[in-house]
This record gives sequence, C-alpha cells and structure tokens, in this order.
Amino acid sequence: MEKCNCKKIKKRTEEEKKKLESRINRISGQLNGIKKMIDEDRYCDDILIQLSAIDKSIKSLANTILDDHIHSCVIDNVQKGNTEVLDEIVDLFRRFQ
Repeated sequence: MEKCNCKKIKKRTEEEKKKLESRINRISGQLNGIKKMIDEDRYCDDILIQLSAIDKSIKSLANTILDDHIHSCVIDNVQKGNTEVLDEIVDLFRRFQ
C-alpha cells in the first residue's frame, strides 16, 4: 500500500495572514519582554503575570485558528464525504484539554 505524500494545506487570504502574523508578532514581543525582565532581575510575580498573559494570548490565537478550521476545512471535507476529518477534530479537542 502506497503512502500519499500529499500535504494538507489551508489557503488563507492576505488579510487573514496579516491578522494571524500580527498576533504572533505581539506574542513574540511579549516573550522578548519577559526575557528582558529576567535580564533585569525583575520580581517573580511580575514575570508570572506576563507569562499568564502570554498563555491567554496563545490560547486565543489557537481558538481563532480552530474556529476557522471548523468553519472552513472541516465543513468542506464533510460536504465532500470525508468524515475522517471528524476524528481529526476529536483529536484536536483532546490536545486542547
């Protein structure tokens, strides 16, 4: 049995890419800020608060991508008869827990 070397892709508009990249850049900036806080010997509580903010930012970004995935990729696959994509969604939800 041959394996398909096909890669799944998700075409995004330039506007969608810009929005996602902007959020990622903000998260990167937050991480760089924490690195600077550590270099400056800032108090642990201050660093932990910033880490919590980053955690929320990452979860928000993940939820945005998941929402888009369900409303585009999953619906498209189900309409084409590919219900295996539902197993993929179940696995994604397990990872989010």
